[in-house]
Amino acid sequence: MQVTETLKDGLKRGYTITVTAAELDAEVQKKLIEAQPEVEIKGFRKGKVPLAILKKQFGQRMIGDAMQDAIDGAMKDHFDKTGDRPALQPEVKMVGGDAWKEGQDVVVEMTYECLPPIPEVDASKIKLERLSVKADDAAIDEALKNLAGSAQSFEAKKKASKAKKGDQVVIDFKGSVDGEYFDGGAGEDYPLVLGSNSFIPGFEDQLIGTKAGDEVKVNVSFPEAYGAAHLAGKAAVFECTVKEVREPKEAEIDDELAKKFGAEDLAALKGQIAERLESEYKGAARAVMKRSLLDQLDAQVKFDLPPALVEAEAAQIAHQLWHEEHPEVHDHNHGSVEPTDEHKKLAERRVRLGLVLAEVGRKAEVTVTDAEMTQAVLAAARQYPGQERAFFEFVQKNAQMQQQLRAPVFEDKVVDHIVAGAMVTDKDISKDALQKLVEALDDM
Repeated sequence: MQVTETLKDGLKRGYTITVTAAELDAEVQKKLIEAQPEVEIKGFRKGKVPLAILKKQFGQRMIGDAMQDAIDGAMKDHFDKTGDRPALQPEVKMVGGDAWKEGQDVVVEMTYECLPPIPEVDASKIKLERLSVKADDAAIDEALKNLAGSAQSFEAKKKASKAKKGDQVVIDFKGSVDGEYFDGGAGEDYPLVLGSNSFIPGFEDQLIGTKAGDEVKVNVSFPEAYGAAHLAGKAAVFECTVKEVREPKEAEIDDELAKKFGAEDLAALKGQIAERLESEYKGAARAVMKRSLLDQLDAQVKFDLPPALVEAEAAQIAHQLWHEEHPEVHDHNHGSVEPTDEHKKLAERRVRLGLVLAEVGRKAEVTVTDAEMTQAVLAAARQYPGQERAFFEFVQKNAQMQQQLRAPVFEDKVVDHIVAGAMVTDKDISKDALQKLVEALDDM
């Protein structure tokens, strides 16, 4: 078996791998010997079939496997000897292809871009601030007010009182399209909060100013992207009867409110709110510190990047941003999205930092434990209420999804490793100051 270099240009590598006909035949013979004990053919006892007969019957079938094993083995030996680590899966093409015939040498061309040497990260040169924000009384009171608002009730207004935005109207309704009533378009005693945007756009606005006893025809159009295809984009008329108008009444901030949210009393609820707020502040402060760390790493460590890796990342960024700008498109049946210079610049940063963090983690032997992986899966499963079991099974069978869940956990552990060696100072700041720093992250 012979491996010959054909290309060495920057990070690009090219080789031909030659498996001689004799080597391939030997590999087939080896596989036949391994299979012989389990083979049973009429006229021969199990395990006693002569190799010549096995080769005649199964040899053709085993050539493909033998060829693949030989090439895989040659590639592994090559990477072990050279220390090359491909940035992406190597491209392997068989010379001759369909024209190859049994008895000929097998020649394949292998090309790839190898990962560059990653310079050492000097964590001691990184300066970071660990920000801390305390949950003050004003923030706790604001959160309490929001809780009281979410726990509000509604009381009936005087019969002649007109409904305004924020009020709740109790209605019977019946919808029709082209004069025909449609399934699912009717309801009785439905409590609708005006301004909640829980109905079709324009529906709630036409009930503002109504009062108990009014009968109103609401004219609306279903959105083009409406879930029911037979109604999407159609004009509809809803015959509504207003049975009652109610005004909101915020809940009192007292022990009773606390009990509604599972706390023993108001003081306990305030304590829980303070803990939740400070946990949120801690997460935001970590995001600010992590961005500072990544910015400093990006400036400190420079090296050549594999072009194919950057191109793939830029294409993914462009595709993702396109979908964010076109949320109505849920599939991938659209034209190609060409990455811009801005996309390519961002891709270079992501690839560079990804390679740096991966190398730091590799040298520090950072790993994601089974317990940490389980927590990551649990957190992701919460996005699919009622389907958690199906999500777990999907993750177990999908290696790509496992990697997607493992990657951010690994990255955070590597960040913690670098922070441990950096110069870190603690600093107390206000909630507003932290908010401005978080908003600045989105502008970068």
